[in-house]
Amino acid sequence: QVQFVESGGGLVQPGGSLRLSCAASEFSLDYFSIGWFRQSPGQEREGVACLTRDDSTPYYADSVKGRFTISKDSAENTMYLQMDSLEPEDTAVYYCAADPLGMACGVKFFGFWGQGTQVTVSS
Repeated sequence: QVQFVESGGGLVQPGGSLRLSCAASEFSLDYFSIGWFRQSPGQEREGVACLTRDDSTPYYADSVKGRFTISKDSAENTMYLQMDSLEPEDTAVYYCAADPLGMACGVKFFGFWGQGTQVTVSS
């Protein structure tokens, strides 16, 4: 059974940084496309950053380009989302996800999901 353990969310001031972690068990991330998604109250879940399983050029949503970085540590079987220069608009529940295909950074392309972690950007 695919399982994730997410961590790293919290409250941060505008301009600050956070790093989200998502440790996977029962499968190797090396054989999966990975992604980070977020959902704000009343909004649809959206793709923030994705990386296909061949580690080609990562995808970033326009709203986070230049500020967020997706990465993976194969030895730790963990994916990360480094978030810098955070803005109040980044406030949301963030979810990690994986899929054997994951051909695009959209919710419908990912079948396995973490439990979500709250990120709040506020002064």
